[in-house]
Amino acid sequence: MSELAGQSAVVTGASSGIGRAIALQLAAAGADCLIHARQNREGLAAVEAEIHRLGRETKSVTTDLAEPAEQDALVEQAFHWRRKIDIWINNAGADTLTGPAASWSFEQKLQTLWQVDVLATIRLSRAAGARMQAGGVILNMSWDQVECGMAGDSGEIFAATKGAIAAFSRSLARSLAPAVRVNCLAPGWIKTAWGEQASDAWQQRAAGESLLKRWGTPEDVAAVARFLVSHAATFITGQMITINGGRA
Repeated sequence: MSELAGQSAVVTGASSGIGRAIALQLAAAGADCLIHARQNREGLAAVEAEIHRLGRETKSVTTDLAEPAEQDALVEQAFHWRRKIDIWINNAGADTLTGPAASWSFEQKLQTLWQVDVLATIRLSRAAGARMQAGGVILNMSWDQVECGMAGDSGEIFAATKGAIAAFSRSLARSLAPAVRVNCLAPGWIKTAWGEQASDAWQQRAAGESLLKRWGTPEDVAAVARFLVSHAATFITGQMITINGGRA
């Protein structure tokens, strides 16, 4: 189980949830992983310990991806760590559903998601891709409902921001081909922090909209990410891969 042996991977937003699960999957497959978070050092330390238990090397970086200078610094640190970047996964995103941000205005949520999810993904992808001279893989994070839409403030915001990421990823795949593959993950109802505290109505909706009648897990998304960065997926690029249990 070492299909990624010798490879260097970067996973942003890796201190918990989907990012954590992806980092652990890549390490289990043999990759050394640079893991990032905005400020959750405790979470990063826990993931770092898990990666070491898997026998892989790791480096932790905390930086605010809303700031272009810090985006640039992250890419430089990642490149100098192993003198190469084989895999770059833009998982980090602003949480506007839980905590104080849940009460923000529509405009503030949109601006934050645009800065962290969209602009950071674009700049990081371009910078990482430029350093993948010998080839590599970039995965970005979209949303399964960008093509059909979802009513409400959150639906409108996520459709706009995650739809932009999907469109950008398709174009970047053309720009970087054939050396670098670029794909987009589009998770559906995945039980991360918001799902854990969601109301009974949302619990029923999430399970009810899946043909498999359950929430997805971060590990479900991570398994797809592991496949897409592996040699088994070398003829897949410019795609948005939906992970939603066959949402009805």
